Amino acid sequence: MKTNYLCRVEELKRLTDTIWLLELEASNIREAIKPGQFFHVKCDDGYLRRPFSVCDFKDGILKIAFEARGKGTKALSKVERGDNIDVLGPLGNGFDIGYDRICVVGGGIGVFPLLYLLNKSESLRKDAVLGFLCKDKVVLENEFANLCDNLVIACDDGSYGVRGFVTTALEKHLEEHRFDIVYTCGPEKMMKKVYEICKKHEIPCQVSLEERMGCGIGACLVCVCEVKKDKVLQNKRVCKDGPVMWANEVYYD
Repeated sequence: MKTNYLCRVEELKRLTDTIWLLELEASNIREAIKPGQFFHVKCDDGYLRRPFSVCDFKDGILKIAFEARGKGTKALSKVERGDNIDVLGPLGNGFDIGYDRICVVGGGIGVFPLLYLLNKSESLRKDAVLGFLCKDKVVLENEFANLCDNLVIACDDGSYGVRGFVTTALEKHLEEHRFDIVYTCGPEKMMKKVYEICKKHEIPCQVSLEERMGCGIGACLVCVCEVKKDKVLQNKRVCKDGPVMWANEVYYD
């Protein structure tokens, strides 16, 4: 049985016009939090919980980044220092991190769980290829740079970093460097393209999926997706069996 925790708001930082970084005093969380896991957060008494991946957890401070675009997340963007937030977790399965040379690929708000992955990884080489719509949407650049051997930022409109899609930047990066695994999180089309590129380069790939969730613990079956494992089609719950899965099982032929 997963535990509910009341965590006190330490700080709420605005990263862009719609993206926020919430810092919670969470020293009461005793369970180990794996990169890729998430917390089901009660945004307001009138709304369902919302799933948020862990952006960082260190010295008892839990960091969650989110985009305020619906009723629940907009309510969360109005909390104040000292407020108590009800969180359930940690939930789900995280990334496999026992590899020497890793590359993370994130798109937009999908970069958030990848920061904690880099922070916890003890890999010998850690690179990041991150994509955003434009310069104004770039977030956590310094934080990623401090954890990476090589950071590549791509903007669709060319206003910052490399011009073009993050997948184009990844293709070039993999032609110049070799990795044992690629981890990715972002829009569905982006992750599928990342997998196709990794498949061509014969590099294993893990994806962090996003689906609408109800309970967050696998009981309601709202977040079921179809995967193919050992040549057999199976239904998997993103909240419990994921959100991290092997890309070749999700994007099967």
